[in-house]
Order: sequence, then C-alpha cells, then structure tokens
Amino acid sequence: MRRFYQGSDLSRVLSVAEMAALARYRLPDFAWEYLAGGAENELTLRSNETDFSKIRLTSHTLVANHRPELATTLVGSNSALPMMIGPSGFNGMLWPQADIALAKAASAKNIPFCLSTVSNASIEEVREAVQDIDVWFQLYSLKNPLTNHDLLARAKAVDVSTLVITTDALVVGNREWDRRNFAKPRQLTWRNKVNVLKHPNWVRRVMLPNGLPTMGNLNPYLPPNEKSALGAMKFIQEQLDTSLDWEKIAKIRDQWHGKLILKGVLHPDNARQAVALGFDGLVVSNHGGRQLDGALSSIEALPAIVDAVGGQIDILLDGGIRRGSDIIKAKALGVQGVMLGRATLFGVASGGQVGATRVLDILEEELIRSLNLMGVQRLDDLTPQHLYLS
Repeated sequence: MRRFYQGSDLSRVLSVAEMAALARYRLPDFAWEYLAGGAENELTLRSNETDFSKIRLTSHTLVANHRPELATTLVGSNSALPMMIGPSGFNGMLWPQADIALAKAASAKNIPFCLSTVSNASIEEVREAVQDIDVWFQLYSLKNPLTNHDLLARAKAVDVSTLVITTDALVVGNREWDRRNFAKPRQLTWRNKVNVLKHPNWVRRVMLPNGLPTMGNLNPYLPPNEKSALGAMKFIQEQLDTSLDWEKIAKIRDQWHGKLILKGVLHPDNARQAVALGFDGLVVSNHGGRQLDGALSSIEALPAIVDAVGGQIDILLDGGIRRGSDIIKAKALGVQGVMLGRATLFGVASGGQVGATRVLDILEEELIRSLNLMGVQRLDDLTPQHLYLS
C-alpha cells in the first residue's frame, strides 16, 4: 500500500490523490462518505475520473519551455487560471469556516469562487471576510418564491457577479452511504458515534464548543427549533422546488440582471434551450455522480454539448478533475475552464485554507508542466487535435 503524508506541512503533499488520502485519515467516516460518496453503485462517480484516462495527449518536442499563458475569462470573469472553486454544501463539517477558507484560497490565486445555497457561512459573511474576490452564488430554487427572491436580493446586495442555478438535484439521489450512516433522520448510528470519538482532533476543530455549524444562507428561513446544519438539511430536502421547469427558469432569468449560468447540463438539447433563454454560460455536470447513477460522465457528455452550442455561450465543466492534465483535456475539447469540487474540498478537509491553496498550487504546477511537455505555449491554443480520443 502506498504511504501518504500525515504531518502538518502540506507542502509535502504532491497530488490531489494524496490530499484525498489525508482527508480520509482526518475525517470521521460519515463526513468522509458525505464528501467522497456517490449514488447507488457509484458508476457515474467512478466514470467521472476514469473517462479522463481514456483520453491521451499529443506531445511535440523541441519547443522552447516558457511559462504558458494561463489567464482566461470564465463567463466574463477574469481568472488567472482556467479553474475556479465551485459550489458545495455543508463544508463546515470538514473544517471550521471552510467556506471562507475556500474563498480566501480562491482570492489568493485570483480565481472566482462560487458559494452554495447550503453553505455554512452566509454570503454576507463571505463577502465581509474576502472583499476582493469575484463571488458567484449558486441557487437551489425553493418552493417559496419569496425565499428565492430574498436570496437573490441578498446576492445583489453584496455584489455577486454571477448566479448559478443548479437543476440536477430537484430530487435527492439515492446515496446509500448516507442512509447507512444514520439510524434515523439526523441521528448517527452508534457505530458512527464511536467512530467520531476516534477522531478527537476533528471533534475539537468542528464540534466544539457548539456542535456542527449552522447554515448561514438558510438561517433566516428556518424554524426557530431547526437552526442547525441537520435542521437545514431537512429543510432543503422538503423545500426544493421539484416542479422547477424551463418556464420557471425563465422567470429567474427575468429577476436576475447579472450573469446567469445553468448547472447540471448533460444533454445537447438542454444546452440549446439555455442558449435560447439567454443564459451566459452552462456547466456540464452530473453533480459529482451523486444524483443519477449510470448517467454520462461530464467529460463524455462534453463533445456533443460543444457541438450544439460551442461559441455561443461559455461552457464550464465539473466532475473528476484530479490532475492538471484533466484540465488540459477539458480545455482542448472546448470548455473555458473547470469548476473544482472535491479536489479543493480534500484540501480544506486536510488543512483549511492552506490545504485548499495547496491543491490549487498542485493543479497549476501540473498544468504548466503538462503544457510544456506537450509543446503548447498558450492555453488557448489547445484544440481536439492535441488529443487522442479512444
């Protein structure tokens, strides 16, 4: 078995896989399985990574190795790298103030950061803590239109540049690992309670003195006796607008006057509809393999979507990014950049802002090295001709 570094000097972690192993070591089982698990047989979860390995890179030698130009725009937002930190929920169970740690890591690398509706830090808290960052906000459309309207008003008030609407989680996927870890809703099994006690450093960081953090964005809308992370989880499952359709999406388009992105696109027809409704961008995504098991991997779905709408609106991708070379493959197939989910979460779970920044550094180093080895001097020069597709 390969050994992985367990110390505090995260500069000695050399890959996202090693950071994931470190996060696994530091987290109790239920938190790790929430972070790393997928739906049902986890076919889509695995294919998000393995389908990248089916794509090979071309390599041209005797090209002068200069630092490649990596700066780009992501749906109109300037970014020093072709990546950003995407939205993820309940991060406070990984590290104290994890959302703010992720935002600070993004700010340090001069890339955008997207905050989830189900974040532990509120959008106001993130903006106060990190004032110089390009903040995006991800919306789960809720049944109460007044709640949606208020969330959008709060986002506008703190200068959110871009709204991301997630559409692939209207019904929560069959995440069997979650059901196994809880004896009943919001109550861990005895095995998991014992396992938590075996992680005293996590308990000290995350649980003391007040237990799991509350949900900043949802707190104003929760019943008084449900203002907790687990109460918010129950709320979001009950209040998700399962009737969300293209007509309702169009109404949100009318309410939001900033940039608008549709997240959760796997079919070219849906991509064309997003263009027709005036979206500024879309995210090719299967929700990290946590929703419909057996769906296409993001990288497998990408070419058909690029063929359908490429050039009309910006395309981002998430799912399975573990190496800088994965970003190259996605970029060559037509995306403007990628949204990072688990990769930076492994980092924040291992060491907060330092861990998340280390993951971004690793991916940047790998990206530069791979482009040099391919003989590519500009990121924007990448095309499908730089790939061997099986």
